[in-house]
Amino acid sequence: MASQIVSAFGAVIAGVFACALYYWLSDKLLQIVLPVRSGDVQRISANLKTHAAIRPWLFLGPALLLMIVYLVYPVIATFILSFYDRSGGNFVGLANYWWAATDAQFRQSIFNNILWLAVVPAACTFFGLVIAVLTDRIWWGNIAKSLIFMPMAISFVGASVIWKFIYEYRGADGTQIGLLNAIVQFFGGDPQVWIAMPIWNNFFLMVILIWIQTGFAMVILSAALRGIPEETIEAAVIDGANGWQIFWKIMVPQIWGTIAVVWTTITILVLKVFDIVLTMTNGQWNTMVLANLMFDWMFRGGGDSGRSAVIALVIMAAVTPIMIWNIRQASEDRGGH
Repeated sequence: MASQIVSAFGAVIAGVFACALYYWLSDKLLQIVLPVRSGDVQRISANLKTHAAIRPWLFLGPALLLMIVYLVYPVIATFILSFYDRSGGNFVGLANYWWAATDAQFRQSIFNNILWLAVVPAACTFFGLVIAVLTDRIWWGNIAKSLIFMPMAISFVGASVIWKFIYEYRGADGTQIGLLNAIVQFFGGDPQVWIAMPIWNNFFLMVILIWIQTGFAMVILSAALRGIPEETIEAAVIDGANGWQIFWKIMVPQIWGTIAVVWTTITILVLKVFDIVLTMTNGQWNTMVLANLMFDWMFRGGGDSGRSAVIALVIMAAVTPIMIWNIRQASEDRGGH
């Protein structure tokens, strides 16, 4: 354990030092090739303009190279792989795409993803906004925010293990250690296998992600709410507006851009959800989502790189427009800069 900590610490220091050395050397090289300390004034002016044009690309060069190697190349390779068979050696044309269009499990995964998209971003944003408004009005609001934000520090697998104990089922005649079944049994009901209940089990899994991400939405929206001018609220109060009207007609419209960014950020996360389903149900009982289906086809049952590549492209196609819109929205919030 100690050696791992030392190795990690050493890697961080070496990485920072290497980056600083690269920036220093590249700038020195630029100064040598295009000097700006002596010579003709017009030449110095031209060199300074050239410095301004080259330096950003010079500094961003390593990051752009890594992005091409680890992002652009895999996308192109995945697209090519989607036209080959399970081994990746024989060209099969659009056969993998035809499989995706006709496969029942793929359609079930699409339906589950749509269900997650309809519920989780809306619930996280709504609860985050409501909590942000309410906690700003109580003296112990910061404590409440800390407690609500705390699940963000837990990994998806860790959160799933926690909720697995909440949903635990030990048989109709057994002692229920699951919190939910213990409560149901206490009030005279029959314990249930919650994560195996058709349709409803998807919602029980969604609760886990809502529990994790509500804190994120709350923090971002709370900061946006504090940016609303007090004069606007005071004017609404003087005009006779009640709390409900102030919330919906004054607060929400003024932070709508932030609400949209939070919504889309959580939407992107939902499209890539994997850990929770894998830990809780492993995709059983009609809870499979696209990321888990891709994992199954790639690494289980002998593997099928062609079909898993098609699923990966579907996920990417769903995420890309949302990411583009999110970036544009963030750019507009910064005034286009």
